[in-house]
Amino acid sequence: MPALLRRNARAFADRPAYREKEYGIWQSWTWSEALREIEWLAFGFLALGMARGDHVAIIGRNRPDHYWAMVAAQMCGAIPVPLYQDAVAEEMAYVLGHCGARFVVCGDQEQVDKVIDIQDQLHQIDHVLYHDKRGMRKYDHEHLNWLHDIREEGRASHYRHEHELALREAELDYDSTCVMLYTSGTTGKPKGVVLSNRNIIETAKNSSEFDRLGPREEILAYLPMAWVGDFIFSMGQALWNGFCVNCPESADTMMSDLKEIAPTYYFAPPRVFESQLTSVMIRMEDAGTVKRWLFRHFMDLARRVGPAILDGRKVGLVDRLRYAMGEIAIYGPLKNTLGFSRVRVGYTAGEAIGPEIFDFYRSLGINLKQLYGQTEASVFIAQQPDHEVRADTVGVTSPGVEIRIGDSGEIFYRSPGTFVEYYKNPESTASTKDEAGWVATGDAGFFEEDTGHLRIIDRAKDVGKMADGHMFAPKYVENKLKFYPDILEAVVFGNGRETCTAFINIDLTAVGNWAERNNIAYASYQELAGHPRVLETIKAHVEEVNRSVAQDDMLSACQIHRFLVLHKELDADDGEMTRTRKVRRGIIAEKYADLIEALYDGSDSVQTETEVTYEDGRKGRIRATLKLVDAATVTPRHHEVAAA
Repeated sequence: MPALLRRNARAFADRPAYREKEYGIWQSWTWSEALREIEWLAFGFLALGMARGDHVAIIGRNRPDHYWAMVAAQMCGAIPVPLYQDAVAEEMAYVLGHCGARFVVCGDQEQVDKVIDIQDQLHQIDHVLYHDKRGMRKYDHEHLNWLHDIREEGRASHYRHEHELALREAELDYDSTCVMLYTSGTTGKPKGVVLSNRNIIETAKNSSEFDRLGPREEILAYLPMAWVGDFIFSMGQALWNGFCVNCPESADTMMSDLKEIAPTYYFAPPRVFESQLTSVMIRMEDAGTVKRWLFRHFMDLARRVGPAILDGRKVGLVDRLRYAMGEIAIYGPLKNTLGFSRVRVGYTAGEAIGPEIFDFYRSLGINLKQLYGQTEASVFIAQQPDHEVRADTVGVTSPGVEIRIGDSGEIFYRSPGTFVEYYKNPESTASTKDEAGWVATGDAGFFEEDTGHLRIIDRAKDVGKMADGHMFAPKYVENKLKFYPDILEAVVFGNGRETCTAFINIDLTAVGNWAERNNIAYASYQELAGHPRVLETIKAHVEEVNRSVAQDDMLSACQIHRFLVLHKELDADDGEMTRTRKVRRGIIAEKYADLIEALYDGSDSVQTETEVTYEDGRKGRIRATLKLVDAATVTPRHHEVAAA
């Protein structure tokens, strides 16, 4: 990857490589300037004693300095290890201790404080570096350095270290370790996934050719740096293609920064698209009568003909003219507001996206597609080609990848992106990847015979059977529930039982806005979640989902008979979700066993007490009395036929 950086500095010397918004102003660095900054940083690392094979932890939000620190570490023969910036100290302690990081690059005082809090447990940390020096003046700086000072030290002493840096770069090859990324730890402790230069660069090359990416692309780097998706897009593909990586000022300004950059290549997990759609729907509820009518009229048209126009299929002249009018009046301004006016290729992955949400964006003319991937695959396993996009598949096998379906329905793959090993965990490596290089994904799925597209059913371990033998696939129902702006998260239960039940989290933004418009006062999330009118609204959503599920012959038994609205949001700090917002079903089932039992024993309400973790790490307990709600179900279509 350092070699790709040098190639870009020659080929695209004056083209923008990185941008960052700071104090409301976009700062820009060309590829030649980025190379200079990264070299100085690498010289500074050598001056601090960075050795070959050292692990360098990177903790903070997306910013050029953090991407540069990763490439500078690679130049020195060290291995970057990005961490989630919102991880609590205990989670950081595990990862830092497991990889044995000697160097930690922090974004700001908050991250430095977390590292200092756990240093007594981790005696291998020699140097802590930080980007933002606000609040750092009175700290003990014996082993604490401002990143800017390290870069200046490298700049001043570059003559001393040029030869050593050149030697270390020359030692790097395709099989050298490029990065180590930790899994989300859905079922246990996170595992360190070792990825080589071959894994990252070959995957970046193949995926770029698939979507015809080039040096003119613009992306917005806002996803967690510890996630493999950000690494392949903002590091692998960016260095391979030489396109520009734009870093927003903060999470709070991300949406406005997205609009200003208007990326041509965009990736987001389903949750981001869900929240954007929720925001649109909330704003439309507050709009005037004429605007609401126009929006609904043209969106009805868009849902009917928009995807067909996008895919180049035949559409009548009248509908095309009406759609063009909608582009002027509704679709164009809406895409501009969302920041999607220039998106040429958009992807979503991480978990299944609701079909209705997916179709909404494609109906606007946004080329949103799905891909299927894993950290262990350097992301790409399957992806959707242009003009072959559907909500119920994840596309065809990615270039260079082989996929086979096991006897149990589990998906296996092998590819140039297949990970080297799990760090310090040969047992897990052997159980996940066999001697022939085939990797078990843990997901169940199948190929459609007529299209060759891969369909994912659910996590293999989550797919089960109801008491009557029907298939149980919770994610299928959960995704339908999360289409509604009022519902943020859902967890469905039913494996081995006669009926399905569900926990539901309301979306505080959407439901709070509704409460404000209807003059409903509330003092907390808990109070709003238990309001009778909120429960009635959620019940209507659940029953509508039941009607939809009943149409699926294979999964019709997964209709929800009873549900409750949880008194708190599921939270990664409480261990209920991973940092990538994946539900930890086992932990939830254990933690809320009393609520699950109440859903199945016919109770009308249940009292519960739950431990919560506050942002500063303190623990507390909240008590609540939750109402359990019955939902109407529908006789499946094939049952009606059989009865007749």
